[in-house]
Amino acid sequence: MVENTLSDLETSKCVAIEDDIHLSPLNLGRISSYYHISYTTIERFSSSITSNTKMKGLLEVLSSALEYAYLPIRLGEEEVVCKLINHQRFSFVNPNVKDPHVKANALLQAHFSRQFVGGGMALDQREVLLSANKLLQAMVDVISSNGWLSLALLAMEVSQMLTQGMWERDSMLLQLPHFTKELARKCKENPGTSIETVFDLLEMEDIKRRELLSMSDSQFLDIARFCNRFPNIDLSYEVLQNDSIRIGEDITVHVTLERDLEGRTEVGPVHAPRCPKAKEEGWWLIVGDTKTNSLLAIKRVSLQRKLKAKLEFAAPADAGKKPYVLYFMCDSCMGCDQEYDFTVDVKEAHDGKEDSGRKGKSIF
Repeated sequence: MVENTLSDLETSKCVAIEDDIHLSPLNLGRISSYYHISYTTIERFSSSITSNTKMKGLLEVLSSALEYAYLPIRLGEEEVVCKLINHQRFSFVNPNVKDPHVKANALLQAHFSRQFVGGGMALDQREVLLSANKLLQAMVDVISSNGWLSLALLAMEVSQMLTQGMWERDSMLLQLPHFTKELARKCKENPGTSIETVFDLLEMEDIKRRELLSMSDSQFLDIARFCNRFPNIDLSYEVLQNDSIRIGEDITVHVTLERDLEGRTEVGPVHAPRCPKAKEEGWWLIVGDTKTNSLLAIKRVSLQRKLKAKLEFAAPADAGKKPYVLYFMCDSCMGCDQEYDFTVDVKEAHDGKEDSGRKGKSIF
């Protein structure tokens, strides 16, 4: 049994076996261990996701996790699951409604669509959502290990969708209490100034805001509490020795993050009434090359008041001015992500100094 398990781990690229004696954990194995996720799930993520995977594919791969294999299919539930999956954004052709992974997919999409499910299905949905958070973080790590920039950013958006219970294409204002799609549409069509984000709403004069929203005093108080807790973070960065970086050297970016706590002493959990349990904010710092769709550096951080972080990545193999983008992505809220363009003027290598040739990346 031990030999079979080790063979499975090696096949899944979670460990390397040397001389039939020594075991060395590989990147996928570290991800599996860190998030307490089945190595089968991590291997499935790694083998199923490609650089061309879109939203529909990401949700299918997420739903295929071994952690969902034991979702119950109760007597008479097949028809309910069939109707549920066929009324979602990404429907299935001839779905196998007895497959727990199809059910997991349906329940995830129903969560994003804010579609009511009751009875035992509601309990199942809660279990799906509880597991999805760590599965998505592991998925981000697997994608980042392959250096796929746009796909990593998409998976981070799915994490926001999971927390807020909405699609990435929905109005960001639906995160606020008492907001409906009709009210969000009214805000977007507001004469003179379209109101589409939390910050747009905050910048309005109080009288105009009250006229637009037409809410009671208690509802306005709920809105004010939400806005005071919404992430308002200043980001500054510096590229070290930007005028003397050469081919094969490391590029180092120092990032400083500072939160405006609006008079509070602590951050506290995010406003996420559709999340099955209280959730603290998490963030990703990423450096990417949009021209080649390459993720070059990534760091997971949490932020209370102030934080300094460092990102490092290898300079390219050819000299010249190279454009990059620094991303600051939230895992919980929509509309608070930031991105900054910067350029590095890479010089020729010193005579006799070769390119480091560093390729790939390990999350750990």
